[in-house]
Amino acid sequence: MPSLPIRKIIHIDMDAFFASVEQRDNPAYRGKPIAVGGSSYRGVVAAASYEARVFGVRSAMSSVQAARRCPELIFVKSRFDEYRKVSQQIREIFFQYTDLVEPLSLDEAYLDVTENKKDLKSAIRVAQLIKAQILTETQLTASAGVSYNKFLAKIASDYDKPNGLKVILPQEALAFLETLPIEKFHGIGRVTAQKMHALQITTGKDLKKRSLSELVRYFGKAGRHYYQIVRGEDHREVKPHRIRKSVGIETTFSRDISDQATLLQELAVLSTSLEERVRRNQARGRTITLKVKFTDFQVITRSYTASQLLATSADWYPLATRLLDDSEVNQRAVQLLGLSLSNLIAHSSNQLHFDFFLD
Repeated sequence: MPSLPIRKIIHIDMDAFFASVEQRDNPAYRGKPIAVGGSSYRGVVAAASYEARVFGVRSAMSSVQAARRCPELIFVKSRFDEYRKVSQQIREIFFQYTDLVEPLSLDEAYLDVTENKKDLKSAIRVAQLIKAQILTETQLTASAGVSYNKFLAKIASDYDKPNGLKVILPQEALAFLETLPIEKFHGIGRVTAQKMHALQITTGKDLKKRSLSELVRYFGKAGRHYYQIVRGEDHREVKPHRIRKSVGIETTFSRDISDQATLLQELAVLSTSLEERVRRNQARGRTITLKVKFTDFQVITRSYTASQLLATSADWYPLATRLLDDSEVNQRAVQLLGLSLSNLIAHSSNQLHFDFFLD
């Protein structure tokens, strides 16, 4: 275990936030598969209700694909002003318990409740009270993860959704991580998971068997991160004034693409999806960056910094198409495209022992 003092960290993640707000405000949507954003013939899904997720509908999926998977899917126009309003209401609840609140987006945040305004010894009790207060004041459910660092709290909040409360105690962490499928490790995406599977790494136990030098050789700097997290090590503090450096999204294609018209269509989908993420983070930026990975695994980036702030797909898509033209895609097949916005401006050692179970 790390030699630094053990913190009490809670990660709160609202359940299908955008879709749940729409179902709360419109009884006709309750119990129905709905998708926020897009339409049956264009755009991307910003959020999907749990009823839609049963059919495989997910955020960032193209609306056309979502409609194919769920013919009964109801597309609902997004209302970001309302989502921001509810998000602020939830954030005010957090501040009733601690000032150490680090928002990640409109619908999730880390809280350090090692010392809290209610003078409660149990982080579990704090999480229970926060969840109950959110439900009472907003009629929405949240899932909570409780542990001694941010990485474990994040994993825990996603473990028993919706309306879950998962606790990973310090003495349980290593055994828990060993049994966890590597796809469940926060920060290990689909492509990395596939690479790990090829190396016979399917669980935390498999990952833990690999040496630091091996992981760095296979995964570069990220290898050191994987070496630490599988051992329950994460010393990051909850930062109340966290400023994101960039917001981005990327997609790996199921087949290599060499046709530029198809690439432009994929870029349009990415551009729309990026807009949803930028809105969720209440940000604007000046620099748009295109990432291209070719079939020979070479990765290149092209960036453009505008004089004015960029806030929507309409602002940066024309710039992104120029960057695509400047990236040799007409000469080689493409395996992955990514798009990100940066230069952001916000819109608007002795271990301590804590009894997580005390009331």
